[in-house]
Amino acid sequence: MSNSYAQPVLRTADLSEGLRSVERLLGIADLRDLQVDFEVLVSSAHVLTSLLTLFPDAEWWAEGGESGSSAEGDDPLTHLPLRLRGWAASPDPVGPFLDALDGSPATVRWDFMGWPEAPEIGLGAGGARGAFVTLCVNARDLELEEPATDHTVFVHVKQIEAERAPWLAAQVGLAVIGDLVMAPG
Repeated sequence: MSNSYAQPVLRTADLSEGLRSVERLLGIADLRDLQVDFEVLVSSAHVLTSLLTLFPDAEWWAEGGESGSSAEGDDPLTHLPLRLRGWAASPDPVGPFLDALDGSPATVRWDFMGWPEAPEIGLGAGGARGAFVTLCVNARDLELEEPATDHTVFVHVKQIEAERAPWLAAQVGLAVIGDLVMAPG
């Protein structure tokens, strides 16, 4: 598996605006095989309880050098703060997930079949590798290391097709606002 490269195309304090931008980007994508991945840094028991209701089989592991994880069968409530991930879900839990965060830094990543052909820049349709959109909630980066009071939308592309990111942004009335970075795997 290879990593995608991501470029920010929107930063906003309005989560609804971020979601509308994601929807516009998804509107030009090939959404066959659409799946959504969720990741969140959890510091409170009430957020964790809500998230485990949504994702009872989510993977989690303790943060800050502490031990404890779902793989070990540990009780997550005794291992806060922790990082929780839900993989390959339908888009249905996106709204409830965002409602449960209560300020926690999180990402929602939409994974799909590919990006459209971009003849103006000499690119054919993009395949599934590198075809993602990520909404970083209460964070500025994909690794959730820069907490924020705003939200950032990233488009993902193959590194060899870096020019696709500004093209995609322009197709939905946005522009790149930062550097292309390697996304976590």
